[in-house]
Amino acid sequence: MTAENKKDYVDVIYNEKDRPFTEYPDQLANYLKNRYEMQQGQKILDLGCGRGEFLRGFIRSGLQGYGVDQSTRARDICPEAVIKTADLENEALPFEDNTFDYIYSKSVLEHFYYPENLVLEIHRVLKPGGKVITLVPDWEVIYKIFYEDYTHRTPFTRNSLKDIFVIHGFKDVHAEKFLQLPFLWKAPWLRPWAAFVALMSPEFIKCHSKLVRFSKEGMLLSSAVKAHN
Repeated sequence: MTAENKKDYVDVIYNEKDRPFTEYPDQLANYLKNRYEMQQGQKILDLGCGRGEFLRGFIRSGLQGYGVDQSTRARDICPEAVIKTADLENEALPFEDNTFDYIYSKSVLEHFYYPENLVLEIHRVLKPGGKVITLVPDWEVIYKIFYEDYTHRTPFTRNSLKDIFVIHGFKDVHAEKFLQLPFLWKAPWLRPWAAFVALMSPEFIKCHSKLVRFSKEGMLLSSAVKAHN
């Protein structure tokens, strides 16, 4: 297959029939906005924005939305956002230095052979004092299924996720285990129950129940700040 007729990854893997839109992106965007004290009108870049549902969630919560991805699908649901295309593996981010108050990415860094190059670009386009918020799969939890996505390149643990930002000039770096279950964000003491449900559920239910699947597929959530020089 040539580069000219290669199918769009987002169109194939994240087609609406197999992965319909849900309320979850709005819930996560609102949670992150409140947790990290984002202010109305601040600029946020969704790095690897895909279909755009998380970017739309941030816009709905009052932020100025920007996106970048190889795909243009996000333009369908985020017409008010500034969305640019780029080959993030081989090209610089198509934005000026010191542009964004926040940069958000979900399930992006693990797709790169050299994620440190992207981290350097994140540092460049963040404003001094700006914050990067990153979600990646937790290798320690999902190592058995990590490579079921053939585009996965670099697994992360909590320590390696922290280190990649510390080494490349960020401060106040924090990383933690994170489950994509909104009720746990307000009631973290229910985590053992969620883990039990995931462990005891038959495989069929694990594949078709978002509650069980998200209990099983652990993530890492990190934040880091670009220092004022």
